[in-house]
Amino acid sequence: MQVAKDTVVALEVQLSDVHGNLIQQTAESVQYLHGGYDGIFPMVEEALEGKTTGDKIDVRLEPEDAFGDYDAELVRMAERAQFPPELEVGMQFEQENGADGESLIFTVTDIADDQAVLDGNHPLAGMALRFACTVVSVRAATAGEVERGYADDDTAGPLITVVQ
Repeated sequence: MQVAKDTVVALEVQLSDVHGNLIQQTAESVQYLHGGYDGIFPMVEEALEGKTTGDKIDVRLEPEDAFGDYDAELVRMAERAQFPPELEVGMQFEQENGADGESLIFTVTDIADDQAVLDGNHPLAGMALRFACTVVSVRAATAGEVERGYADDDTAGPLITVVQ
């Protein structure tokens, strides 16, 4: 079966920077619902169209095609006293961002004296990336998957997350 709209695609993925330094590799295959459901980067989805089990792709993603440009306005200073005593660099907190009520995940990037630096950018924001993958399987999506907009085995989370 070929990758097409309303198919569930399982992939083995390697994400690297453009110099070939591995950022993340999936330990197990990951699945997404193909066909504009925002389960994968649009350029990757386009490159996978028509592929079948065993096919490989390698796509260069500019920041605007992946996690976006780095936004310095998403970096904030916060009083250390607002956080638990065990605060450490790398911890993450959800916080509303502005009047629109949108929530962002902020990562603690530095702690100095009575201040903590919080960064609401994705850790890979501003980076050009190389997304290489192999199609492990392709199957027709169920009616329920199409209605929900994600594959049953998908945790509804991002296809790639960065663990530091």
